[in-house]
Amino acid sequence: MKLTRRDFSRLGAMAALSSAVPYPAAMASPVASVGEPAGQNPGRRLGWCIVGLGRISMGHFMPGVQLSQTGKLVALVSGHREKAERQAALYNVPSPSIYDYTNFDEIAADKDIDAVYIALPNSMHAEYTIRAAHAGKHVLCEKPMATSLEDCRKMIEACEKKNVKLMIAYRCQYQPVQLKAIELIRSGALGQVQEIESAFGFDIQKTFVFDGVRSPSWRLEKKMAGGGPLVDVGIYCLNACRYLTGEEPAEIKAIASVIDHDGRFTEVEENDAWTMRFPSGILASCSTTYGAAGTGGFLRVKGSKGWLRMEPAFPYQGMHLTGSVAGDQAIDMPDPWHDPAQFTAEADYFANCVWNDREPKTDGEEGLRDMTYISEIYQSAGLEGLQK
Repeated sequence: MKLTRRDFSRLGAMAALSSAVPYPAAMASPVASVGEPAGQNPGRRLGWCIVGLGRISMGHFMPGVQLSQTGKLVALVSGHREKAERQAALYNVPSPSIYDYTNFDEIAADKDIDAVYIALPNSMHAEYTIRAAHAGKHVLCEKPMATSLEDCRKMIEACEKKNVKLMIAYRCQYQPVQLKAIELIRSGALGQVQEIESAFGFDIQKTFVFDGVRSPSWRLEKKMAGGGPLVDVGIYCLNACRYLTGEEPAEIKAIASVIDHDGRFTEVEENDAWTMRFPSGILASCSTTYGAAGTGGFLRVKGSKGWLRMEPAFPYQGMHLTGSVAGDQAIDMPDPWHDPAQFTAEADYFANCVWNDREPKTDGEEGLRDMTYISEIYQSAGLEGLQK
């Protein structure tokens, strides 16, 4: 999604008319939706510095902050000055608050910056999280957390040492359809959960076009990405199985394959499939791919008294939960939010954590756990695990 000036004006008008709330009235607070009190607002908006101007930041997170009740875009970091200046003009970011990667550490002196949003290639997450922490700024980092377990631990240590918050951007854990599924499962409405199935993937191309520029896909480079579809979109399936069950996998078995020998998969795998057994006995079967057409993924949960199905399960909008639970109660819950509301929810929740000194639900330890399981999946499939 590319915002034009006309689009930006429309968003601004929407914000003025709706008090910047893209949520339906029944779910006006993403903090309340995850069962936490809203806490205290210090009377000003959280100042965000965006690190990396790509599709997810420009197309989703930045518009999400613009529509939030808590945040304000105050600085940008990019290696492309002209692109940064265009975005700065759209969001009224002053020119002196445009940084590049060589002078990034100067954000420490910028009192308007409270937090950074890191939307860089995976291999750069650790460096800029650690540098942001050293600058005294709170960090919301896109997933996967990093490309090695060692880097994950260093990120956690740096943020703890500097007493700043670290949150990994697991947006689905703050989304009402996903939260409804968790509520139904935890309430016993499905009886004893027996099985979970999940899949997510898409047909990746060697190059992609963004902002009018065609570039090679860094996701196909092992050094940049850390792995193939598992670390990119398979992580959604893994994380969903964990938050739906509330358990950690006790046993993992996996396989991987490359089917299309067309030059795309010389460094990373094309397909991954894995099973997990949880301590309660729940079995999960997951798969991910870079070789098949994308559909937004799915989740299927089977219990002794009912079932749930979410399809699509992981896109930025359009999630749909259906099912039948105890007492033949039919479930039919379409997504009440529209893009970029999931990103607004993330930003608002994180601001609440900062203002009230609370640890985010999806903190660095949550990111590390996923990366640890991903390493185990790769090793079970006979591939190289993540660096310890």
